[in-house]
Amino acid sequence: MAAFDDATLERHGVTHEEYNRIVELMGREPNLTELGLFSVMWSEHCSYKSSRVHLRTLPTEGKRVVQGPGENAGAVDIGDGLAAVFKIESHNHPSFIEPYQGAATGVGGIIRDIFTMGARPIALLNSLRFGNIDSAQTRRIVDGVVRGIGGYGNSIGIPTVGGEVMFDARYSGNPLVNVFCLGISRQDEIVKGAATGVGNAIYYVGAKTGRDGIHGATMASAEFDDKLEEKRPAVQVGDPFMEKLLLEACLEVMKTDACVGVQDMGAAGLVCSTCETGARGGVGVEIDVAKVPQRETGMTPYEIMLSESQERMLLIVKRGREKEVEAIFEKWDLHAVHIGEVTADDKLRVKHNGVVVAEVPNLALTDEAPVYNRPYAEPTNRAAAFVFSKADLKPMPSANDGLMALLDAPGIASKRWIYRQYDHMVRGNTIALAGLTAGVVRVKGTPRALAMSADGNGRYCELNPRQGAKLAVAEAARNVACTGALPIGATNCLNFGNPQKPEVMWQFAEAVAGIGEACSALETPITGGNVSLYNETDGRAILPTPVIGIVGVIEDAERVVGRVFPSAGLDVVLFGRNLGELGGSEYLNTVHGLLRGEAPALDLAQEKALHQLLVEVIGAGYAKSAHDCSDGGFAVTLAECCFDSGATGVSVTVPAASSDGGVDLVAATLFGESASRAVMSVNPSDTAKVLDAARRLGVPAAKIGVTGGRTIAIAIDGHGVVIECPVLDAEARWSNGLSKWFGGSAA
Repeated sequence: MAAFDDATLERHGVTHEEYNRIVELMGREPNLTELGLFSVMWSEHCSYKSSRVHLRTLPTEGKRVVQGPGENAGAVDIGDGLAAVFKIESHNHPSFIEPYQGAATGVGGIIRDIFTMGARPIALLNSLRFGNIDSAQTRRIVDGVVRGIGGYGNSIGIPTVGGEVMFDARYSGNPLVNVFCLGISRQDEIVKGAATGVGNAIYYVGAKTGRDGIHGATMASAEFDDKLEEKRPAVQVGDPFMEKLLLEACLEVMKTDACVGVQDMGAAGLVCSTCETGARGGVGVEIDVAKVPQRETGMTPYEIMLSESQERMLLIVKRGREKEVEAIFEKWDLHAVHIGEVTADDKLRVKHNGVVVAEVPNLALTDEAPVYNRPYAEPTNRAAAFVFSKADLKPMPSANDGLMALLDAPGIASKRWIYRQYDHMVRGNTIALAGLTAGVVRVKGTPRALAMSADGNGRYCELNPRQGAKLAVAEAARNVACTGALPIGATNCLNFGNPQKPEVMWQFAEAVAGIGEACSALETPITGGNVSLYNETDGRAILPTPVIGIVGVIEDAERVVGRVFPSAGLDVVLFGRNLGELGGSEYLNTVHGLLRGEAPALDLAQEKALHQLLVEVIGAGYAKSAHDCSDGGFAVTLAECCFDSGATGVSVTVPAASSDGGVDLVAATLFGESASRAVMSVNPSDTAKVLDAARRLGVPAAKIGVTGGRTIAIAIDGHGVVIECPVLDAEARWSNGLSKWFGGSAA
């Protein structure tokens, strides 16, 4: 008979089968503290027990990969002995329960993942998903999340240089807050999260431990229900000013050779940081939790070990160098407490005032966590559910009205209301202003810059998860290439529903397969990432949403371009083919209220050729601007090229799409979301060179018009002028489409 009743096991998220496995691994019944250790380390959030079998199929190696999955963050070679260190993480569940702190601590956690590697963080991105904007609850969550991101990033002094935001009713009960951070390190100074050297000291550094965040990892590994308020204490509370001190102190210590390993106390807190460093180093770790600085009285060993209080790190310090490390942290007015030692066995041994309260093999908590190859199956009648006919459509609006409706949609409209709350220029590395292109930051001391983008489309993945995931990789890489950067590495944040449901697991497996295929073809290996499952409320899952972060390197930072037409008199060149694909489009969603059809096709060889072309012609100095075609299709892309330009207009003529998308040929031409397309402005003297390069690389390309005037004029071959509107009128709709919901204009 188990030592714990069903209610206790359920509260810890441990099944009977898992409990029996724990007993087998330990050779005895665990005590309550030990059960707590297994509870968090074997949670979905920490162990990836439902996703590991699929994640192993992803491409993780490449000529530029310096560090792949398995450490706190991944790293790629950017030249001159430097590495870009980056990762994306989720903080979805906490951000629904407590939007400000959930988002803020998500930012704090991803920053620690970067400087734990010895890299100085220099840029943040975010990828956000919310419910319908007309819901008061959604607006409350949006406001809290945005303030939380800005409050933490601004205070610690790291610029938020870009991101994306989408809205859909399926995220009403589960907003997604995915945060990305990038830092720079010398390749030979990257620090690993491993404990080595028997007798070396284990140090606790940073903020005091409290009761906030206990069982946060377990909470993030379960669906939401009507007991939401009971989970509020599982949300951590952040202090960005404390983290700034911690960042500087840790980087200073890591410049010495006194520190042999560092681990962030993130999800699962002190449990995770101790057993993972021990497991990676093949050693034991012994600590006394009575020595841990505590901000609340009467904390038990169970509470101290499982707390997810923020701004804390674990350091492994060389024996005899303790005073040196303590002096550095004292200079930064931080706690640095010697709480234990590296031991010769393989166990995590937890003491309280010298008395052993828990003793568990490290590998039992880490490598021996259960791995499930969960059953998965394509939903029955899935394809039939997405078929539609013209009878399903609302009356067809004029092309002008359709464009205005899309520019007003919160998912397409300007995000100025959001990013003006972020400091995107701090530290002086930012090259491209937020909202004008992918995030771009200078690599100081070199002529180079780095571009980064995070993208995903849950509607595409609902229609076809494999194709949708491939499109997410392609769009993120294309956004990076449109700045002039060569995409070189990727990270992913995989947001899905309950993996115990075969149809959800099918979505996940298909999406991972799609990511693998696209990353292999585009030579952007996955260097790490995050899986967030159980994004469901009352049994209703979010749209399957894999978010892909791509990093690219620009050899000449002076050649970076943005989306805006900089002047009149430039030729406008369109790359790619318009197949008239409206399945899963913003047009169908916004104008007709439908999620139907097929996700757009993707030729990965064509996509890669487009990236090569963009990098080549931008690097040669021919391009004056570049913008990828994605949400809203060609018409929205062209309009966005005119915004923030001082009302510079454009006049173009384009061929009709090769399909009417099941809706209307004009709508398909203007608003279809075919992949592998971009719009570029070029000096007329360079247009022939650009078109020659496109022919050489096999990319369809044509000059379609010129910039100038004060209107956006689009003609379609055989249909004449179908859109003609003043730039200022269109820009007003776009500028205020999101901000109007929050009490004002974006001006």
